[in-house]
Amino acid sequence: MSVYSYLGPAGTFTEAALIPLLKAEDKSVPAVNVTAALDAVRSGTADYAIVPIENSVEGVVARTLDELASGAPLLIIGESILSVSFALMVKPGMKISDIKRLATHPHAEAQCREYIAKKIPGAEVIMTASTAAGAEAVAKGEADGALAAAVAAKNFDLEIIAEDVGDKQAAVTRFVTVSRPGKIAAPTGSDRTSLVVFIAADHSGALLEILTEFAVRGVNLTFIQSRPNGVELGQYHFIIDVEGHIEDARVGDTLKALYRICADVRFLGSYARADKVLPTLNKATEDKAFDTAETWLKRIRSGDIKK
Repeated sequence: MSVYSYLGPAGTFTEAALIPLLKAEDKSVPAVNVTAALDAVRSGTADYAIVPIENSVEGVVARTLDELASGAPLLIIGESILSVSFALMVKPGMKISDIKRLATHPHAEAQCREYIAKKIPGAEVIMTASTAAGAEAVAKGEADGALAAAVAAKNFDLEIIAEDVGDKQAAVTRFVTVSRPGKIAAPTGSDRTSLVVFIAADHSGALLEILTEFAVRGVNLTFIQSRPNGVELGQYHFIIDVEGHIEDARVGDTLKALYRICADVRFLGSYARADKVLPTLNKATEDKAFDTAETWLKRIRSGDIKK
């Protein structure tokens, strides 16, 4: 049996992303926020955590990035992508005109901004730790309406008065499954590697130096985000996702170069991509090209320079 912590309470989109991963004997435990979900893994209370990391409309989930970049190391072992649409829910018998306080998560608010402005323009928006927490606030009388996953209405005995709410109908959220550090899964051919890069000193061209290490080895970035280091104003680190696996020669060689020139590099994991997209490669960036170059160098070092 494995124990999974997730951003709760029951009825969140995170729980919806978790359900397909669970085996019959597994146990899921809701956490009050992303920090608590990840700390449950760090402490050993849970074996795994699943948390949101990126949304196609609002962008990054900053709290997840910050928690992965600091504290005891954790390892991303997988990802999943979930289509997201919201339902507007109230206590039974209430109408949309009765909503004076609307509770939801900040990312949900961002994805429904136009709808809120058009349908309930006078409502005060109350930010909650999750969309399901917004539904719970309605059930407790702390808010009049909530934007959440439809399942939350059932969990909290609420009535849905509008479905498929959202300004962008194709919105998706990416979730990651996290464990304590351990063995890295073998490459699948369609992988993603995540890391945190801490620059040695703030200077002109610092980011360019980092990006050059990826570019010269043909490693394609899929995500980059700067975050404050929390120590000094103006000091940042970078969270980076790239195509490929640490076992791929081009990725491993890049990580070695970054470790050499940066103050620190935190490896967050190499794992299968949910979208199954293959990496962008050419003959010069395939493993065979790196192996051939290594063989050539060894030959030169041995004194064999005939050709």
